Amino acid sequence: MSRLQHLYDSMKQNHLDSMFITSKANLFYFSNYYTDPHERFIGIYVTQKHDPFLIVPAMEVNDAKQAGWTYEIIGYKDDEDLWALIQNHIHTLGNTPERIGLEEDEISLARYKAVQQILPKTEIVHAQEMLAHLRVIKSPQEYNILQQAAELADFGIETGMHAIREGVTEMEILATIEYELKKQGVQEMSFNTSVLSGSKTASPHGTPGNKTIEKGDFVLFDLGVVFEGYCSDMTRTFACHSATDEQKRIYETVLRAEEEAIKASVVGEKVGTIDQVARNIITDAGYGTYFTHRIGHGLGIDVHEYPSMHANNTLPLAEGMCYTIEPGIYVPNVGGVRIEDMVFMTKDGAETLTKFPKHLQIIS
Repeated sequence: MSRLQHLYDSMKQNHLDSMFITSKANLFYFSNYYTDPHERFIGIYVTQKHDPFLIVPAMEVNDAKQAGWTYEIIGYKDDEDLWALIQNHIHTLGNTPERIGLEEDEISLARYKAVQQILPKTEIVHAQEMLAHLRVIKSPQEYNILQQAAELADFGIETGMHAIREGVTEMEILATIEYELKKQGVQEMSFNTSVLSGSKTASPHGTPGNKTIEKGDFVLFDLGVVFEGYCSDMTRTFACHSATDEQKRIYETVLRAEEEAIKASVVGEKVGTIDQVARNIITDAGYGTYFTHRIGHGLGIDVHEYPSMHANNTLPLAEGMCYTIEPGIYVPNVGGVRIEDMVFMTKDGAETLTKFPKHLQIIS
């Protein structure tokens, strides 16, 4: 069954006669057209009563066709009234929707108001979660793409590890990683590459800078690439020249938590249980207050997508899900460790897509 047919079925179940899909990720999922429109509008109008149509800037019409979109395309110029164009087209089709679904997390207030203006009698329904459910189970083709994206992330981590040496800066290592990935054909990172060292590793979302690597530093890499529209995401932490007993204890605790959370990932287990397994290990080791985020997140076209892998999530794991497992301990003025892998749920348990070794490596 096609992705659009799955969408139509879901719309029926949710009593929606129309949808306006406007996010970059969902537009790619349903049209195979991967683009960054910048400030310009792009979207798919889907209705139960006629074929969908795609709205793109006029300069992108041919690109959308070449991507495989076979239905109607409305191309608009920068000096045209886009919303009047859409309104006229919907009215020409003779189908003013009664209930239309929008992605509430993705559409701006200005565009939300524009939809209200051109469809004043239409009820607007928030349909973000409905679309997220459609993407959560990956196909065999998506699995193959995610596997290749993971291999490129492994390559990035290996490149970073080989660049670690005393006196080099975080930004120099970051530049090396991204340069080597570009040489492999990677056009885009799935998020801003993170290279942190020393006490900066105690910040889960720290910012790389011109700090130089010193003996005894933890060096943390968090990176991912976009491959054929799908994201990878992984983290590894190394030590430069030496590691204290406390650093080793922190590292081994995080490693054990990550490995046990992966083992606990079986079809039917609650998402929240995976978080709790890792959190209990870290808490029992005395570092519970230093594990300050969820265990992971869904992964696919977006680097952070449904489901959110937090302790209170009762969603059962299902075959075909792809997500991260990424416990961490972050001790101020000491440093932090995070170990993150991409995992793919199979009927036999979690397959780890990212393969780079996880034991503590002290780089001399």
